[in-house]
Amino acid sequence: MTEQATIEAPIADGIVLTEEAAAKVKALLDSEGRDDLALRVAVQPGGCSGLRYQLFFDERSLDGDVVKTYGGVNVVTDRMSAPYLMGATIDFVDSIEKQGFTIDNPNATSSCACGDSFN
Repeated sequence: MTEQATIEAPIADGIVLTEEAAAKVKALLDSEGRDDLALRVAVQPGGCSGLRYQLFFDERSLDGDVVKTYGGVNVVTDRMSAPYLMGATIDFVDSIEKQGFTIDNPNATSSCACGDSFN
């Protein structure tokens, strides 16, 4: 009898917020004077493939929320959105060409022309 080695790929654990994005979110929260808000990331119906991203500050705590903390910022995902966002990275870009939050999602399709939808 021979033994077979099983190599498993690492499982992505929810959303990742980069240091730059966490710092920007923290600065926005500090300017609002609110420490009771979290960054909620969700997928909503819409876009050419049926779903689009939504990021907003939220004080609610919903049943089944997945919460992770980065640099003092709570990132919350509802239980329905979590599977679509597994392994996604949120970054903040501030360059001549572009300024704002970006989401790199391994679940996203590259064939969508509108740029904000995924399968």
